[in-house]
Amino acid sequence: MSFDVTTLVYDEKGLIPCIAQAAGTGEVLMLAWMNADAVARTLETKRVTYWSRSRQAFWVKGETSGHTQALVELRVDCDRDCLLAIVEQEGPACHTNRRSCFYTGVETGEEVELAAPMV
Repeated sequence: MSFDVTTLVYDEKGLIPCIAQAAGTGEVLMLAWMNADAVARTLETKRVTYWSRSRQAFWVKGETSGHTQALVELRVDCDRDCLLAIVEQEGPACHTNRRSCFYTGVETGEEVELAAPMV
């Protein structure tokens, strides 16, 4: 069965959340948004392309930082309203220079930093 980006369920702004997960380890790296064109570009180029809500523009991960995401596999959830991009991450995924954007834990009601920036 061929894949059609128009069969995905997008929000009222035409966006769908995409979770980036590290190939091999399963580590959750980040969450960002895609529109139908970003999904199509990602599948075509194998370079993960998101839609920047603040800039209203395409954002190829690592285009300026060099911290790229090469697409290994794209998965669609059961409701077709969320994507999982399994990626080969080069360098940190987070703009704070950490491996993952999920570096803050909540323990006994307090926020705890779980990972320092990469050197």
